[in-house]
Amino acid sequence: MSEPRPPRTPGIKLLFALLIATFLAIPLFTVYLLVYDRQNQSQTAQRSIAEGWGGPQSISGPVLVIPYAATSNETVTENGKQTVKTTTAWHELTLSPDTADIRSDVKPDVRKRSIYEAVVYAARNKGAARFVLPADLSRWGTTRAALALDRAELRFGISDARGLFGAPPVVAADGTALELQPGKGPSETGGSGFFTALDARALGAKPLRVTFDYAVRGNGSIALLPQGGDTRWTVVSSWANPSFQGGFLPSERTVAANGFKATWRVGNLALGRTLISTDERPEATAQAVVEGRGLQSSSAEARVDLVTPVDLYAQVNRSVKYGFLFIGFTFMALLLFDLIGGVKVSPIEYGLVGAGLVLFFVMLLAFAEVIGFSLAYCVAGGAIIALLTAYSSAVLRSWRRGGLIAGLLTALYGVLYVLLSLEDLSLLIGSLLLFAALAAVMYLTRGLDWGGREAVTEA
Repeated sequence: MSEPRPPRTPGIKLLFALLIATFLAIPLFTVYLLVYDRQNQSQTAQRSIAEGWGGPQSISGPVLVIPYAATSNETVTENGKQTVKTTTAWHELTLSPDTADIRSDVKPDVRKRSIYEAVVYAARNKGAARFVLPADLSRWGTTRAALALDRAELRFGISDARGLFGAPPVVAADGTALELQPGKGPSETGGSGFFTALDARALGAKPLRVTFDYAVRGNGSIALLPQGGDTRWTVVSSWANPSFQGGFLPSERTVAANGFKATWRVGNLALGRTLISTDERPEATAQAVVEGRGLQSSSAEARVDLVTPVDLYAQVNRSVKYGFLFIGFTFMALLLFDLIGGVKVSPIEYGLVGAGLVLFFVMLLAFAEVIGFSLAYCVAGGAIIALLTAYSSAVLRSWRRGGLIAGLLTALYGVLYVLLSLEDLSLLIGSLLLFAALAAVMYLTRGLDWGGREAVTEA
């Protein structure tokens, strides 16, 4: 007869549990990839929902563009004689307003398709600007007499002109309504926008006052690319979860459950540009200054994002990162029942329990897309706790021991929810819990013979 196989030592049993936990990293990583894939699919669906509505909008202007004639003399040699040729070329002088006051009333709307949704909005932009022609035009290589003020143009920029909707935009100069044409937006909006021809000969004697009113649709965010000497931008919306981004933050803001109101005030000194530029001597725009400093182009804008209060994919992604915490604590409990309680737990049983723990994250993702994260967390957690409690009771041959596993899992899921809610303190709380857990394991296993030395000595 063959000799009975000696029982595994506690150290070997621990090694098996660690090995199985390591193999479970593969399905955990697969769940992580699944979350990433579903997030990309959600973003694709959101773009599809907002298609035709208008993208994230950036508005700019108005600016006054004035043609001017510039003469140049060139000495050439013809038939052995030197002659001076005078040529006249037309250039453009761009004048930004010395003051601009803009108000954007943003009306948000949540559009849904199947289980996906996107935040879109309609924004009505009303404002006024004042243009003043400086007296020292000679610094820019021209004179007031060279300006073709009767051929001036007012230009407005909109990053996605498809978003213009409703009544046609209204632009008036000194109370006179002007006829608008598409295109000729500034470079900051890629040339997208609209413009109007303007007889600005009165600008030589007094400031030019411009009023405008137009509505745009967009999704996700709305931004202003300030260009004036003193730009004031006020945004009012019923959306309760704004995120203020860009290189300029609001000087005043009020956020409440029924919406927000924010006001920006940006000057040309902060933009790093003067109010005049020409195509002969282009002034360094805020965009160029930002690029020269190696910063992001968004530093030249004031922007507000209409964010979703709860990003379920980010929360599920964070919860998956705590997967090893669940596996480690649960396996340690089973191992203690094996070593101290004398109930043998096979590697297959470890694997099945681990599979249930990994399944929680898949169920959490699937339910969260339909019923929201908090309710999905309760449903998925409750289902997995019930499943593993019943299975552990059979494996450990006691409903009381199974109840201890249920209590452990309930505590773990509760702690994880707290960690997800307290993002700033999650590392501190998590490290303290791990310290307490390690101390408890060290205390409970302080008398174990991990290497089986006592059994060998007795033999």
